[in-house]
Amino acid sequence: MVVGGAALARERHANLRFIMFGDEAKITPLLSRHRILRDVVSVRHTDQQVKSTDRPSQALRQGRQTSMRLAINAVADGEAGGVVSAGNTGALMAMSKFVLKPMKGIDRPALCGFLPTLRGESVMLDLGANVECDEDNLVQFAIMGAAFARTILGLPRPTVGLLNVGEEELKGNEAVKGAAAILNGATLPLRFHGFVEGDDIAKGTTDVVVTDGFSGNVALKTMEGTATLFSQFLRRAFSQSLMSKVGYMLARPAIMALRERIDPRHHNGGVFLGLNGISVKSHGGMDDVGFATAIGLAVDMVADDLIGRITADMAQFSDHDEARDRAVAQ
Repeated sequence: MVVGGAALARERHANLRFIMFGDEAKITPLLSRHRILRDVVSVRHTDQQVKSTDRPSQALRQGRQTSMRLAINAVADGEAGGVVSAGNTGALMAMSKFVLKPMKGIDRPALCGFLPTLRGESVMLDLGANVECDEDNLVQFAIMGAAFARTILGLPRPTVGLLNVGEEELKGNEAVKGAAAILNGATLPLRFHGFVEGDDIAKGTTDVVVTDGFSGNVALKTMEGTATLFSQFLRRAFSQSLMSKVGYMLARPAIMALRERIDPRHHNGGVFLGLNGISVKSHGGMDDVGFATAIGLAVDMVADDLIGRITADMAQFSDHDEARDRAVAQ
């Protein structure tokens, strides 16, 4: 699916080139099936790989010659604009952070993704990289998420909401309330909506939903599980009787449209925001269509200089923060 995804991505992006790291004996026969990849792929051989069972610390210590580490090194060395991997999430995060380094002003990189909503698509972070966050982390996530929404969704001034247990100002922990106070007074290329609740994610109440990695991962997995549950219920309902099967045939065009709308392959790709380089995590169970989506995500971020956008926004925020501190001191 990696090679097939690269072929699809090449169809969509005519100037795209690839460096593939892995077992050359296994990669080369796969490449021969796709004429479109001829002369645009360079294979770098290594027989070492990060296993799905490897712990991040183990991958960091022992995985210097693995395909994942060499691919990340290519980004750090300027050979590649970004890295896309369907491998071990924890190892990819640890290696990317170690090699690419966090950006100036960013304490912790965050895992960011985009989700289908009633209004279109929304950006959500953190999706699991940081279980515990303070108010500064959440503010940084908001700035990065807004820059991501401007880049990927084309929104000039995206709305940002903090995930909370209620919309009232008095609700929530100190980190969430502290982040809200900072964002309310900041001058940034975003509109701070305030607090949002769990049901606001699917409604698309805000373009960007910001939360800690614990809540974000739980919310994401709940949405994925609910989508699977709904799909199973629908399949059972349409197979219960002859009449229900006839009903399915009549409703099939609408059901196909719904399936296309919520197809996770079209929303694949989690991005580690806050690093000095583009690192994208594809879901390991995706097919070539899903992997091509993740590649396209990396292409868009490189083309629109997402890192430059985040750097400029963080500098603007820092200037505002320093001015506020001087005013308070006076």
